[in-house]
Amino acid sequence: MSFDHFEYKGVRFAKAVHSEDSLSYAENTFEVLDDDIFNVTYPKSGTNWMIEILNLIKHKGDSTVSKTVPIHIRSPWYETAGSEEYISKMDSPRIISSHLPQHIFAKSFFKSKAKIIYTMRNPKDVVVSMFYFTKILNIFKPAENLQNFLEDFVQGKALYGSWFDHIKGWMQMKNDSRFFFITYEELTQDLRGSIVRICKFLGYELDDAQIDLVVEQSTFKSMKENKMSNWSQVPSDVLDQSKGSFLRKGKSGDWKNHFTVAQSEHFDDIYQEKMKDLKMTFPWEQAS
Repeated sequence: MSFDHFEYKGVRFAKAVHSEDSLSYAENTFEVLDDDIFNVTYPKSGTNWMIEILNLIKHKGDSTVSKTVPIHIRSPWYETAGSEEYISKMDSPRIISSHLPQHIFAKSFFKSKAKIIYTMRNPKDVVVSMFYFTKILNIFKPAENLQNFLEDFVQGKALYGSWFDHIKGWMQMKNDSRFFFITYEELTQDLRGSIVRICKFLGYELDDAQIDLVVEQSTFKSMKENKMSNWSQVPSDVLDQSKGSFLRKGKSGDWKNHFTVAQSEHFDDIYQEKMKDLKMTFPWEQAS
């Protein structure tokens, strides 16, 4: 995975998106408010989907904001350079996105009452989604093939570092009352039920009609048709969607159309070794 990068505390970041200053600010200076809601993911794990869901919950199903404000302004990534401008204008509760691993996350969070929703996804699907993403985002030099890309991924040479370390780091908080984790697969299988659980965690009381509106407006079809959610407003010299869609398929299990049997078995071996000490079972493990 080729991009102009630098390392911060053992993790790869993009020079075009981050800086030493922006990361130090995010970790050490950023002031977390007690009613902040953080949408945390490893890249390509359902970040934008969760932004849509959380904003719709905040507004009790009213899609006005979701259809008038670009998604990256509704819930900016607070570790990126230039994000302060957007965050300073946000009304409470702020819904803030991040791909940061746990060991670099805002220190002020851990002294606050703020909440984190952490979304995970089958890493094989993450690989495929990221592989296609590198073809349209100009900070990347497109990989020659999936095999090379896969090797970089398992070696932690991706943007935001190792998927395995990201998951294991954040799962240290799995019993913290401020931390809610969910998987892309759960959202895919039971969107309504997932939204009800998220509302309960956040303390939002929505009636059935409002829940229905959140579900309806956060489907893949609805988001793909929404110009404020499909990233079509981003200039083509930054994100060239003539080479592929930002919102590509919105499905689980697409890796089966891309991985060879040998690649899948190789990945499984690495997965088992790296995840052996994490005493948890994920939906994608049960499926396989």
